[in-house]
Amino acid sequence: MALAFPDSPTVGDTYTVGSIRWEWNGTTWEINHTGEGYGAATGGTSSTITVGGESYTMLTFTSSSTLTVTDAGIFDWIVVGGGGGGGIDATAWGGGGGGGGYTYGTAYFDANQTIVIGAGGAGGSTTTGGLGSALGNIVSGGGGAGGTQSGSVNGQNGASGGGGRQATVGGSGDGVSGNDGADGRGSGTASGGGGGGAGTAGSTSPTDNVGGAGGDGADASAWRGESAGTTYYAGGGGGSGTTDGADGLGTGGANTGGGGGSFTAGNSGIVLVRFKN
Repeated sequence: MALAFPDSPTVGDTYTVGSIRWEWNGTTWEINHTGEGYGAATGGTSSTITVGGESYTMLTFTSSSTLTVTDAGIFDWIVVGGGGGGGIDATAWGGGGGGGGYTYGTAYFDANQTIVIGAGGAGGSTTTGGLGSALGNIVSGGGGAGGTQSGSVNGQNGASGGGGRQATVGGSGDGVSGNDGADGRGSGTASGGGGGGAGTAGSTSPTDNVGGAGGDGADASAWRGESAGTTYYAGGGGGSGTTDGADGLGTGGANTGGGGGSFTAGNSGIVLVRFKN
């Protein structure tokens, strides 16, 4: 979402959009946290985590809702869009769905924020891309659908691109919140390409009749106060073949933002908000 910042700012000018305060530093607009401590809020499912020896409250949103700000201040956030659906059909192997967009950062909130959780896209002979998730004005897009029989045979573009159906091209990721899907393998020894993930791009077929692996998602473990490799979001689905390609890390289960593998739907997104106790 593009923000219409004022023209010809001078150093120190501030601009507030959706309760997020920005400041012009002479080169670019950046979120202004000067003099602000962490705020507090309610909503979603609350848990206490420890990050770097500090205690935080983490609010987890798996359905559309509201972040209710009880004390204005700084909040850390992760927003993950819904994953694209994976394709397959009767005449050619389909591509894996792309993972939803994965974005994170810190914002100043002094008012409630609307939470939108993007649904995963449909999988099968007709695929659809995932829908974007949002925390107020902060938006992460949905993943591109894998190539399939009906509609687009190429992998669709998205936050991460869907893998191409047999002998077609993969979709492009946005290069910021996700990566590209892989091309499908040609006829005769055919297979679908893997969908892109937030961490890595999808892979083409490694050998005859084997679908390409989906790209891995982003490792959110440290943000959540966990050991590395514990929690991934927005992985890409594996492409179809006589042997299907492996799904990337961060695809399994609801609210991972993962793309769908062979014939399967993408997973819905998630929004996480944390603040120091």
